[in-house]
Amino acid sequence: MVPLQAEALDISFKLLPAIMIFLMMASFLVIGYVFKVADTEGMWVAGRGIGNIENGMAIGANWMSAASYLGLAGLVALAGFYGLAFIVGWTTGYFVLLIFLAAQMRRFGKYTAPDFVGDRFNSPVARALAAFTTLLIAYVYSVGQARGMGLVGQYVFGLDIIPMIIVMMTITVGYLALSGMLGATKNMAVQYVILIVAFLAGVYVVGWTQGYSTVLPQIQYGALFSELSRQFSEPFLGDNTFYLWVATAFSLIVGTCGLPHVLVRFYTVQNERTARWSTVWGLFFICLLYWSAPAMAAFGVNLFEVTQGASAYAGTGGMTGAEGDVIVVLAAQFATLPTWFVGLVAAGAMAAAIATTAGLFITASSAVAHDIYTELINPDATQRQQILIGRVTIVVIGALVTVTAFNPPALIGELVAYAFSLAGIVLFPMFFLGLWWENTNKPGALAGMSAGLFIWITSIINSVLPSYVGFLAELAGGEGAAIVPIYAQYVPPIGAALVGTPAVFIITIAVSMVTDEPSMETKRLVRQCHSPEPMGQQQTAQDAVSTDGGEPPADD
Repeated sequence: MVPLQAEALDISFKLLPAIMIFLMMASFLVIGYVFKVADTEGMWVAGRGIGNIENGMAIGANWMSAASYLGLAGLVALAGFYGLAFIVGWTTGYFVLLIFLAAQMRRFGKYTAPDFVGDRFNSPVARALAAFTTLLIAYVYSVGQARGMGLVGQYVFGLDIIPMIIVMMTITVGYLALSGMLGATKNMAVQYVILIVAFLAGVYVVGWTQGYSTVLPQIQYGALFSELSRQFSEPFLGDNTFYLWVATAFSLIVGTCGLPHVLVRFYTVQNERTARWSTVWGLFFICLLYWSAPAMAAFGVNLFEVTQGASAYAGTGGMTGAEGDVIVVLAAQFATLPTWFVGLVAAGAMAAAIATTAGLFITASSAVAHDIYTELINPDATQRQQILIGRVTIVVIGALVTVTAFNPPALIGELVAYAFSLAGIVLFPMFFLGLWWENTNKPGALAGMSAGLFIWITSIINSVLPSYVGFLAELAGGEGAAIVPIYAQYVPPIGAALVGTPAVFIITIAVSMVTDEPSMETKRLVRQCHSPEPMGQQQTAQDAVSTDGGEPPADD
């Protein structure tokens, strides 16, 4: 299969944007070197010393991937109102995180998401399942980021997309293997500033110069609806049904609360109060972009139709998926803005993709080095061995992601949604029940996680793989078709959590109720996560339980 190309993109070498990208990438390498780590505390949780605003910026950068910076506007541009499901889902999920998980996860105080699952449910198998899920999420999620880097690199350097993906991913893997979580967090704060300045500047300048808006493009872009295709005025066309809208939004909400690279941000802060406030700051920083993405999509679609002389939605000669993925850059290009300014917008996209890839690769490396190698294979592993295994993992997963990104199975935003669906089905129920119902036990967790993985994997096999695997395509009756259409309709990969997450909750609760309750020590550990008593910077709930003399803590 030939990789989808963005034909409307001006693919040529551009000196000033190339210099900007080079300086930006060099600065990331320098920051990574200055804050390089030599111990596991710095490698996985940045020494637990990050403040709330800095962590909020890191959350924003970690979150606003190529899927948000490029893909979100692309989804709105190509799918109209259906694309708003992504904005609703990705934003609402942070309110759930703020209320139910942020402070409690910080009080539990481990290194990784699988660490929480393994210790909360006292099960090496549960830890292994969570680590496998973490690796799968990092892999699927990162493919979209690599794709975004390649598309932006094409615009700036004028090369084919495949060598651009290789070059950008090589630089990213290099600085991550060097710096660990501490350097990645410092870089994320810088990356957030770059990406938000670039995106907002693009929205305001494109809107102003083309007469679309004057002061508030986030509101004024609505005037364009009457000039655009009916996808912007009729919400559910073709396969984008109301059910799919609800399923997508729900999957993104619960997926937000189950993503390991998001949850680990709460382990990097000083205390539970900082965890809460960093979530508030992160939500504010995220909303700055999300309020603006639909406006950029509308501007880009209108400019595409004007400059290309074709409807953005036409089956022939219309906007391709690759062009939708770079609609933010295309909008600035079509507005005939100076090349250096379009390069600034492109640099923001690169920063967004790298920041998210950093968080994903760090969580993947910690899952292998800490949760699999140290906890399950070699309990006597030294810190040097753990860091080495972590760095090797970053290189290996980077190579796999790079190859897959040459010809991904979906748009950037859709790829990321697959990862959210997996996180929402398998990990979110474990986090929520593990923290809020002390009777959740090991058999319940194992049954729930196994069922969740089965639901998600069968959804991918049913709907996605037939486009890539010959015998599955034959079973489905043609490339792009689903093997079991009714299953694809109600358990689509992009929204599988609408069915999967409630099913996992029910299975976990039911099995926990008919099997033995957890030990009193585990129950006290859960109660400690809700205690109003402040904890020290390096203290965990386990530390507090071991020194409280057996007294149950007062609840919030």
